[in-house]
Amino acid sequence: MGTVHARSLDPLPMQGPELGVQADDMDLGEPEHEPQQEVLENKDVVVQHVHIDGLGRTKEDILTYEIADVFQAKNLIDVMKKSHDARQRLLRLGIFRQVEVVIDTSEGEDALPNGLDVTFEVKELRRLTGSYNTMVGNNEGSMVLGLKLPNIFGRAEKLTFQFSYGTKETSYGLSFFKPQAGHFERNFSVNIYKVTGQFPWSSLRETDRGISTEFSFPIWKTNHTVKWEGVWRELSCLARTASFAVREESGHSLKSSLSHAMVIDTRNSAILPKKGALLKVNQELAGYTGGDASFLKEDFEIQVNRRLFWDSVLSASLWGGMLLPIGDKPTSIADRFYLGGPTSVRGFSMYSIGPQSEGDYLGGEAYWAGGIHLYTPLPFRPGRGGFGDLFRTHFFLNAGNLCNLNYGEGPRAHLSRLAECIRWSYGAGIVLRLGNIARLELNYCIPMGVQSGDRICDGVQFGAGIRFL
Repeated sequence: MGTVHARSLDPLPMQGPELGVQADDMDLGEPEHEPQQEVLENKDVVVQHVHIDGLGRTKEDILTYEIADVFQAKNLIDVMKKSHDARQRLLRLGIFRQVEVVIDTSEGEDALPNGLDVTFEVKELRRLTGSYNTMVGNNEGSMVLGLKLPNIFGRAEKLTFQFSYGTKETSYGLSFFKPQAGHFERNFSVNIYKVTGQFPWSSLRETDRGISTEFSFPIWKTNHTVKWEGVWRELSCLARTASFAVREESGHSLKSSLSHAMVIDTRNSAILPKKGALLKVNQELAGYTGGDASFLKEDFEIQVNRRLFWDSVLSASLWGGMLLPIGDKPTSIADRFYLGGPTSVRGFSMYSIGPQSEGDYLGGEAYWAGGIHLYTPLPFRPGRGGFGDLFRTHFFLNAGNLCNLNYGEGPRAHLSRLAECIRWSYGAGIVLRLGNIARLELNYCIPMGVQSGDRICDGVQFGAGIRFL
């Protein structure tokens, strides 16, 4: 579940070390340069042949696109650079556990005096591999086990089965992934899944059984994903004390929706960036392809990061979204936005801002949240150059609001309602970066603008996740 979300239903991505694969096999580091490079840098050469040794079930035609640039190299340094780039593209396909590059002078009757042969020595992944790992969601942990059939038809296709068991969510799914030859960023996938989640802030249990198809592609500096999803949703009460409003939402429903997502990401890291910006825009339209849920949903995320003096970073974030029902039927508790907690408006309990009934939070149809953060090194820089660099000191100011709207009032009234009763908080703490996977925060929070029904966490608050305001 995201911090502000409509309950993501897709199975988790396959991650973690593959059984029998050593980490060194997947090294993407720079190739070692010979000391004589400076002497040979300007020497004209011709790449006459490119060989790929070690192929088994892989079809050669898909690899032709990945190595074509090597033939364009004009000097030895260029050959080494383009060969290294081709090696990275081959590893990116996810079908080889090792790729080595050998550059040698050409031999044979057609060999030129300045001709070179480039050979890629590859080792294919096994036909069946396993993976295991633990994943950190937003204040949720899970264990993930999976089986993967890489390169199942010889052109970088992948069939994956995955089981995930978490503190609040259990899921399993089967997915098929197919990239376009020569354009790995353009890919198509099909997912079949079942997800069961518990949402104690709403006294709700949700079981989703669904199928989705996605097509991802880049356009200029943007990445796009077009998706269709059909899901049978079963809502039930998590506790006997569930409010009447939650009981009223219980039952079965069918959602069929089309969605589009656009992402521009120039950050140097997704977890704790020091520079760059992020823009995400999502649209979802449900009801026109069937089902009994009808709505239009829009949401966005903006983040800007700027490096300051003394290795400090100033970061600003803004989230927002709106859910518009289509027709006379009201929106479902499963589709609304939720706000509050250690990964969004800190100082408030998990998803405990906005409309509620008898202590159960029902979500909202419109929200916004913003934050300003200052990240600095630890005082006196203990462990500098090593473990200490994983920690940062954190000062923050967060604000946001979530509510339902009367859609007969018009846009000006909507904005006015979102500007009323703003919740905000400030504080400081410590951030620990867990590689490029997740981060942990331990903050001292002072919540302000608290409204009737909100649950606060005044004082120390712990957060873990991958997406933070």
